[in-house]
Amino acid sequence: MSLIPFLAAAVMVGQPITSIPGPDIRVTELRDVAYEELATGQTVAALDVIQAELTTRPGDPALLINLGSTYLRLGRAAEAQAAFAAAEGSSTRYDLELADGRWVDSRRAARLAQADLATRPMLALR
Repeated sequence: MSLIPFLAAAVMVGQPITSIPGPDIRVTELRDVAYEELATGQTVAALDVIQAELTTRPGDPALLINLGSTYLRLGRAAEAQAAFAAAEGSSTRYDLELADGRWVDSRRAARLAQADLATRPMLALR
């Protein structure tokens, strides 16, 4: 089973556009979280993109989740676990679009990735 469903594809920031009472209006922001690189199997390129983006957004949960997925693909399970835990504990929190199209809270996405990691047998990667 692949962690692809846990890759963050887009970010939805839940900030109202106006202060007029009524339904919340949410803004969707597309940020580079190395989704394209991961989706096309460019793991090393994804790691480069994520590490560069983390210099300006160090606690970004989408980056940390995709960092964990990247580490997992590289066979670095302990670092993957640490990245997922950092995403769950991040002071930044927002909704993420996962690769399967679902929108979930970033902390929930991090917990799902950690649970998946905890139940999977570690296989050698080619």
